[in-house]
Amino acid sequence: MERIWILDKLLPPKNRVFFDDFEKAADTCLEMAVFFEQVIAKGEITEEIIIKARHLKHKSSDIERETINRLNNTFITPIDREDIQILSSKLNKITKKMVQVCLNLNVYHLESYTEPIQQQAKTVLRACEELVHSVSLLKTISKMKEITESRSRMKEIEGYGDEIHYRAMEELYSGKFEAIEVIKLRDIYKDLENTLDNCFSVSEEILNIALKNN
Repeated sequence: MERIWILDKLLPPKNRVFFDDFEKAADTCLEMAVFFEQVIAKGEITEEIIIKARHLKHKSSDIERETINRLNNTFITPIDREDIQILSSKLNKITKKMVQVCLNLNVYHLESYTEPIQQQAKTVLRACEELVHSVSLLKTISKMKEITESRSRMKEIEGYGDEIHYRAMEELYSGKFEAIEVIKLRDIYKDLENTLDNCFSVSEEILNIALKNN
């Protein structure tokens, strides 16, 4: 039994389980993005919504923790150890940022969700849909064309989000809003922009991994 355990430590995972972990994390990002877009469309935050958001945050963190634990107990990995750690952390950050927005919406008691918030919720959903596809390509890492195209689509989505953010900030400082509303909305806008930035960062990381392994 001891010899079998040692061989399991030395040999690469037969099912490339780290890629399965990445897909679980990306699926959780998408689950949170769908949920968040529905919350914004509904126009209010309830206790049930907060409970669900926190559940997804814990789910995402658990996936990252399991991945790192597995990494610490695996001698040979399908890609660089550092890349596994970085990608796992970045995927977790995406879900956590969306959860943070939900929590802030609850704390700030906004009377209504502005058009930019609604637009960014839809944009984040698009980004997470592309994220799931991009992460799935790690299992076929030799498909450079598909990985590059996915990265380009993600860049377009991020660019669209940047335009929304720019227009939102321009309106925010136009004098239309009270000072306290400016502070609240600025935080929400920034977290949504960071979520999109993190999505693009993951697609960049996947492209870098592919380049190193081809």
